Amino acid sequence: MATTKKSNLVKKPLYRKLRGYAFDPSQSLNLDTKGINEITYYIPWENDLKPGPEGEYMKVIDRDPSSNETYTPIDLNQLEILADDGITPNVSNPQFHQQMVYAVAMNTITNFEKAIGRKVMWSPKHKERKKKSSSKTKSDSTFVKQLLIYPHALREANAYYSPERKALLFGYFNATPANIDLFMPGSLVYSCLSHDIVAHETTHAILDGIFRHYMEQTHPDVGAFHEAFSDIVALFQHFTFSEVLKNQIAKSRGKFDAENLLGQLAVEFGIASGGYGALRDAIGTIDEESRVWNPTKADVNAYSNVFEPHDRGSILVAAVFDAYINIYNHRTADLIRIGTNGTGILLQGSLNIDLVNRLADEAAKTASHVLNMCIRALDYCPPVDINFGDYLRALITADVELVADDDKSYRIAFINAFRKWGIYPEGISSLSVETLTYSAKEQSEEFKEFSSTLKDFLRDFKNKISYVTDRKEKFEATLEFITGNKSEESESNSSPTKGLHEYFFDETKKNSILFEKLTGLIFSDNYKNLNIKTSGKYRIGPSIEIHSIRLNNRVSPDGSLLNQIIITLAQRCCVKVVHDEANDKYSITTFPFNTQKAEEEDGCFIFRGGCTLIFDLNTLQLTNVISKPIFDIDKFNNKKRVYTPNINRVKMQYRCNWGDYAELTGFAAVKNNLEPFAHIHKSKTDIYG
Repeated sequence: MATTKKSNLVKKPLYRKLRGYAFDPSQSLNLDTKGINEITYYIPWENDLKPGPEGEYMKVIDRDPSSNETYTPIDLNQLEILADDGITPNVSNPQFHQQMVYAVAMNTITNFEKAIGRKVMWSPKHKERKKKSSSKTKSDSTFVKQLLIYPHALREANAYYSPERKALLFGYFNATPANIDLFMPGSLVYSCLSHDIVAHETTHAILDGIFRHYMEQTHPDVGAFHEAFSDIVALFQHFTFSEVLKNQIAKSRGKFDAENLLGQLAVEFGIASGGYGALRDAIGTIDEESRVWNPTKADVNAYSNVFEPHDRGSILVAAVFDAYINIYNHRTADLIRIGTNGTGILLQGSLNIDLVNRLADEAAKTASHVLNMCIRALDYCPPVDINFGDYLRALITADVELVADDDKSYRIAFINAFRKWGIYPEGISSLSVETLTYSAKEQSEEFKEFSSTLKDFLRDFKNKISYVTDRKEKFEATLEFITGNKSEESESNSSPTKGLHEYFFDETKKNSILFEKLTGLIFSDNYKNLNIKTSGKYRIGPSIEIHSIRLNNRVSPDGSLLNQIIITLAQRCCVKVVHDEANDKYSITTFPFNTQKAEEEDGCFIFRGGCTLIFDLNTLQLTNVISKPIFDIDKFNNKKRVYTPNINRVKMQYRCNWGDYAELTGFAAVKNNLEPFAHIHKSKTDIYG
């Protein structure tokens, strides 16, 4: 008798389902939200997930220094846990805390990867090692596979991302509410159980992995952007929870400019730490005396007068949420007309369930589009010295590149929202989609010449990186193209990799002036007179920091593919500024690179320029240049190029380090600190930010 051989092939699940909170534990004690607060997260399945959980992107380590307790790590592969979609939400169970941080962090990572079209990479560690057959040392970037997450790291009302440790540290504390009817005094509040806080901190880590200079005190917007962008991601993830969305739409009668949980961040944390409502609210505030929620009105003067990073960041969040509300209203206008027989006025009573469902569909779709726009824009930002105007230009350009037909007027909504808050980019002649879009048309011949110089490099990079899926392999291969050095793992390979520096510099220096004009960085021999360091490896040109080379693959709404290679560069020098306060005049000079002097001597600091270069992967043509020049290059003066430090940026950085902005922004308290987020998150009211 023939026997049937049993197949060994078992189909891998697409998702791991894990229960958790949509907001935080407090909403499970609210009659209006009890039924929607406990949700199921759908997390991409990891075959090799270990107890912790410990997976491809993160490792949860549950040690509590304050109690000297180490909690048993949860094993999400146990059959009873798998069968029940994870552990039941429980404030008192440390293993549920571990499950919650893993689920929310992975959900945030997944949303990022969908938007940017590539794998998330954590900020690398930098180490010094000796060169072979030499006593000299060289700096290496080391791949960081896992972000470390400590659910019970702090016995205080704080939570923060540590760029030094590549870790998220969550605190817990005893509640001290403003009134005892708001929250139980003395009860334990865990920041790791707040969806918003976990998503916020994870976003800090992802952003640091893309832009490692976005916490340097160069502009009041830099720290504020980190806080605002992390809030934006956390808030718009609320809209991915279907039942939550329907509940809040029904409650607010389809209006998002009315009080609702979707625009509020960390409600439990805000109340338990002494506030009267959410820690932050994108669309309104609660009056402490009357406890009445009032909608926030756009303040065109706020951007000129508000400098504390959280408050300033709230301006950007409000602008983005304002754009979202207007897009949503525009998309649902027909539904409201149908539901009101053309009057636009909804009848009293509960909304029709069909109308709620349709409004929820539009709200979710709009939120997904807006979140993707916000994330995609990062690739069109400069690698240093970001400000809100730069981000608006990045938002518009990224959307123009991917979506040809803006039939729902998303771009107009963003422009109007930023205008209402007084945010205008520098260097544009008027406010329009066309002027805000970074375009290659005006310098097409120079763009082509630059592309021709790098064509072989781009082709080689494309061929080697396109089909690499492992994150570490991709990191190591990219590092070879950045440095020209083989990684320790691949040094046995025979074919040498030509580093990007070798395309920038050759003995003839024939391209140096073109490169300077396009990037705003110094490539010619003038660097010696400007006190820019000589390249440590090639010795024939100035030092250029190659931050990253990224490959993106995105699909537009019409199904077309947008494949890009993005190169980010930076350059640094040491600047000394003397400010004559009586006459408000600035004397600016450069000096030979000296880190200690730049960090410790009054008026001295490291000054950076940076540039983002975007190439079309299919044509290998340069399409966009987003530059923050390190020096202003004047017209030829007696046949000699004249270089001066970029005056406006130097002045602004001086004010942030030594002048009036140092105290206003809180930068003075975190200057040269290895844990900037720990201090900024406590800087305002000694609570998490």
